[in-house]
Amino acid sequence: MKRFVEGTARGQSTLFPECLEDWIGEDNPVRVIDVFVDELDLAELGFDGVAPEVTGRPAYHPSVLLKLYIYGYLNRVQSSRRLEREAGRNVEAMWLTGRLVPDHKTIADFRKDNGGAIRQVCARFIALCRVMGLLTDPSVAIDGSKFKAVNNRDKNFTRAKMERRMAQIEESVARYLQQLDTADRHEPSEALQSKTNRLKDKIAKLREQMQNLGELRAQMLAAPDQQISLTDPDSRSMATSGRGSGVVGYNVQVAVETKHHLIITHEVTNVGTDRSQLSTMAKAAKATLGVESLDAVADRGYFSSEEILACEDAGITVTLPKPMTSGIIAKGRFGKQDFRYVAEQDVYICPAGESLPYRYTNEEHGMLLRRYWTNACQGCAIKQTCTSGKERRITRWEHEHVLEAVQRRLDEHPEKMRQRRETVEHPFGTIKARMGATHFLMKTLPRVASEMALHVLAYNMTRAMSIMGVRPLMAAIRV
Repeated sequence: MKRFVEGTARGQSTLFPECLEDWIGEDNPVRVIDVFVDELDLAELGFDGVAPEVTGRPAYHPSVLLKLYIYGYLNRVQSSRRLEREAGRNVEAMWLTGRLVPDHKTIADFRKDNGGAIRQVCARFIALCRVMGLLTDPSVAIDGSKFKAVNNRDKNFTRAKMERRMAQIEESVARYLQQLDTADRHEPSEALQSKTNRLKDKIAKLREQMQNLGELRAQMLAAPDQQISLTDPDSRSMATSGRGSGVVGYNVQVAVETKHHLIITHEVTNVGTDRSQLSTMAKAAKATLGVESLDAVADRGYFSSEEILACEDAGITVTLPKPMTSGIIAKGRFGKQDFRYVAEQDVYICPAGESLPYRYTNEEHGMLLRRYWTNACQGCAIKQTCTSGKERRITRWEHEHVLEAVQRRLDEHPEKMRQRRETVEHPFGTIKARMGATHFLMKTLPRVASEMALHVLAYNMTRAMSIMGVRPLMAAIRV
């Protein structure tokens, strides 16, 4: 006869283990957290309260709160109130904290007041991974992703949003005024008077909103980027990959090692584009790995001539595609890539076989640009597929050979773009899944950076345990 699995009756007496240690297996990840934090010099890292005060109520040691936070971020529990509940009911959390149950205010203040030290803990674990031999491949993938801030989209204002909102209010006021004029033409009645009063209240509220928007508009125009956020002042409206979509939040940059997919370095910014981030992230990854040279791969959003040159000067070999921003190809005409440069003669060869010699050099936006063209375009048989002007002119940057080397590397190794996706997009997906729909819980850039450091630490710790196993990782930490 088939039966269901039956549990123990709630009223039945049982003999639980006498100590918490019996509940925690030897391969439980909380043991890694415990060993890792115990091996840290928290005073050197900058944590407050390492030495107890002589007077006053005894405080919780920073190691207890740090262990609780790392455990929470490993298990998708980031809220201080939820961590307080876990400390009182979760056997693993009880074992980790010695059955201490800090209140949520104490837990929240620890994360808020020790942001710099928490970021140092994240960096210390990466240094530990390097010592353990997990970062032997001098190759990284760099990418950025937008993370939601606490700030609602309706609490963020740009010039376009402000103008659109003001136009909507003016349209509503005009519509209500027209309804009032219509009401005045009817015979007075109690229902009509009630409707008139409602319309007047709506108009008064809209005019009050318009006045408030006028004050916000002055603040917005005074801001450096002409944008303000009311809830989290450091968050910014940023475009995302979806057409017509956007998010009010932060742009998180990461450099991920290509072999074990560990996050080498990360940075939280409120700049909506990646174009100026390449050299900064690549240099930070190179310094963290402690190598003489580094291979870095990124997507087309990072393409910047100055950034690529800075990487070249720092001994960093970058591979990334160039965005096709010119509309000339869409018009069915030859692009610059169809012209071949001959370095020995300093000329370009056009698709028709004509030579475009060097003419002069000028400076634009701090860049020295060399100009090339020929006078043979007027009689060319394929001129219509090349240019609509008098002649086709080609511009060459003084360091164009660096960009050409990047393109050659991409042509020779197109698989690097697939490697980039497989390397760097998985960490972002994992971290966002752990965060949930709300993403960041804290406000302002420094505190958001501290929160992101905990997410990165939890991700790297999970990866290290997956690669090495819990016991070998614990043994390596104790060395």
